[in-house]
Amino acid sequence: MTGSANPAPAADLTFAGMDARTGAALLATAGDLVLLLDEAGVIRAVEGGDGDPLLALARPWVGRRWVETVPIDSKGKVEALLREAVLGGVTKRRQVNHLRDDGADVPVAYTAIRMDRGAVVAVGRDMRHVSALQQRLVEAQQAMERDYWRLRHVETRYRLLFQLASDGILVLDATTLQVLDANAAAGELFGEAPDRLIGRAFPFGVAPEGVAPLEGVCQAARTSGRAGDVAVALASGGRCAVSASCFRQEASTLLLVRFSPAEGRSTGAGGDDARQRAAALLAELPDGFVITDLTGRILLANRAFLDIAELVSEDQVRGTPLADVVGRPGADFPVFLEMLRKHGAVRLVATSARGAHGHRTEVEVSAVWLPEGTAPCIGFTMRDIGRRLAAGPQGARDLSRAVEELTSLVGRVSLRDLVRDTVDLVERHFIEAALELTNDNRTSASEVLGVSRQSLYVKMRRHRLAEGGGDREEAGEEG
Repeated sequence: MTGSANPAPAADLTFAGMDARTGAALLATAGDLVLLLDEAGVIRAVEGGDGDPLLALARPWVGRRWVETVPIDSKGKVEALLREAVLGGVTKRRQVNHLRDDGADVPVAYTAIRMDRGAVVAVGRDMRHVSALQQRLVEAQQAMERDYWRLRHVETRYRLLFQLASDGILVLDATTLQVLDANAAAGELFGEAPDRLIGRAFPFGVAPEGVAPLEGVCQAARTSGRAGDVAVALASGGRCAVSASCFRQEASTLLLVRFSPAEGRSTGAGGDDARQRAAALLAELPDGFVITDLTGRILLANRAFLDIAELVSEDQVRGTPLADVVGRPGADFPVFLEMLRKHGAVRLVATSARGAHGHRTEVEVSAVWLPEGTAPCIGFTMRDIGRRLAAGPQGARDLSRAVEELTSLVGRVSLRDLVRDTVDLVERHFIEAALELTNDNRTSASEVLGVSRQSLYVKMRRHRLAEGGGDREEAGEEG
């Protein structure tokens, strides 16, 4: 323990008449900070561990009323602690917030003990590490909920595709060859309800000479991962082309066996059916897929892109510029177009997407185009590459990686545009770093950067860093 700021009066005030055992018990229960108060609630001395930052924060409080050292939302708690100590002798623990010079909250849990002559000892425990753990727990719970609903949506899409497929599909246990799932087309193919097929041993429903080829297909799929089409005759008549694929689900190995009626496997009408299936698969693709015209206006978008854009209907984005959602407005799309003109494709370009409600998603963009014909267009795919669980606040972007990406554009984009984009990138990086360093305190960030608050707000708006409540915070700080 360190010496108090006014040791003689504090000792006389609080420990008069106290025996050694009682004093030792009090010191043993002391937490990270001890406040010695008189009957008026004025702090007469502070005690704490040597080198403890909490003690350094509390030393200037000596001579002030305890209630004056906390913000307005904690004043009622301090008054309740003092009142309960006077009436009951010992209080229950209450968390009180103090403010550091930089505006950050310091949570401390206090227990107050009444001493002789109306004096009070407040024993505080630093709760910052507990608050950090609670914040991590909340973030983990939110991430788990997001993952849960994402998996629910994936399962719904899987079930929809599974049941609407025109080919009969069976899902088998790779070891026992028992049917675990069957779609409606498989039930029609074998003349039974899909539920009645579950649990049966495969193969079944084929002519006797087709049993051995089907067993061979399953064995080949277990060995190599996939087995090609084998034509077999059905017991009910007709022929099917059977293929199988092997996949893992949790700790189990499963087989997906597909029965394609032979009479439907032809060119012509079959080509139209294949195109329809391709369109349906793109619509349900888990990665964002967008088709735009050569000016960047959206013609078609799938469900995954609408999720990234935080929109409900494709009508909400049709005809709007892709740059409103993906990349920097007016900057990234011209770069994509230039790369398409020179190389015919864009591969794995890292950028960010902005949702309608302000959520930002880090995405990887690839693109290809069809510049000829009556309706030239560009196709974009977007894959979410953001971290699933943020271990802390989002930091500044990786500057070296971003500069490498800009360097790769040398020879494709003019020097003036490259210099402009690099300056914007560096400026945005350091603004983000300053906000992260000051825990998003914009007044402190402006001082760290050596600019005025008004100048910082202008730059943040230009780089779209002030979205999601920035105007309210600005009004609060200036008020």
